[in-house]
Amino acid sequence: MKMGQGVEWAMHVLLSLVWVDDDRPVSTARLAAGHDLPQAYLTKQLQALVRAGLLESFAGAHGGFRLARAAGDITLMDVVTAIDGPEPAFRCTEIRERAAGAPRGGFRDACAVDASMRRADLAWRTALQAQTLADVKAEAELHAPEIPGVTRGAYGRV
Repeated sequence: MKMGQGVEWAMHVLLSLVWVDDDRPVSTARLAAGHDLPQAYLTKQLQALVRAGLLESFAGAHGGFRLARAAGDITLMDVVTAIDGPEPAFRCTEIRERAAGAPRGGFRDACAVDASMRRADLAWRTALQAQTLADVKAEAELHAPEIPGVTRGAYGRV
C-alpha cells in the first residue's frame, strides 16, 4: 500500500496551524496557497481532519480551520487514519490455496505471509501512534528554528 499524498498535505497544514499559534481560523484558500496545493482537493483533506476531531471548522467571511486539540494530543496515526482510513495495509486473499500442490480443503495453519505482514503493520501503526504532531514540530524546528516566525508572517499573524 502506498500512503496517500493527502497524509503529507495534512501533516504540513497541521504544522502550519501549530506555528500560527492563535485561536483564529485560517481559510482553506490561505492554507492551500501557503503550500501551493489545489484548494478543492485540500478541502477534502481538511474535512476528513474535522470528522476525525483533529480540526475545527468555522463558516463565514472570517472562517476556516484551526486545531481542535493540542499538538501533543494528535498522533501521526490519527492523521493517517483520518486521511487514508483505518484498514490494514495488507489484505490476505489466500492466494496460497490456488498454488500448485495446495492441499484440498485448504490449510490448517494461518498463512505465514499474512501473519508476517500483520506484524509489520502493527509495528508501523505502533510507531505512528507513539509520535505526535508536537514531536514532528520539535524535529522540524531543530532543522529550521526560524520556521514558527516565518509561518506566522506568511499567514499574517506577526
